[in-house]
Amino acid sequence: QVQLVESGGGLVQAGGSLRLSCRASTSIFSIGAWRWYRQAPGKQRELVAAIDGDGTTNYGDSVKGRFTISRDNAKKTVFLQMNSVKPEDTAVYYCHVPLLNSWGQGTQVIVSS
Repeated sequence: QVQLVESGGGLVQAGGSLRLSCRASTSIFSIGAWRWYRQAPGKQRELVAAIDGDGTTNYGDSVKGRFTISRDNAKKTVFLQMNSVKPEDTAVYYCHVPLLNSWGQGTQVIVSS
């Protein structure tokens, strides 16, 4: 079972940037797809961004044009670059590997207005 550890969360002002990382405990070359989800208080978990094994990316409508997902197989890490953040981006962010049904522990992002 691959273990996922997120980092990079914190407090940021609206309009600022943040980069989240999700590091795997094993090689991610053959894992395939990765997902970033988020869950705000009182709301359902929602898909933020996805990257497939061939590098194809997809984004939730609320973050298109602002967030970028990428992967570095050598570093066993997937990133979420968050630009032009808004208060509504405040949530706990989780990385997920669908093939293994593995989830990270989450990292808190708070965007102040």
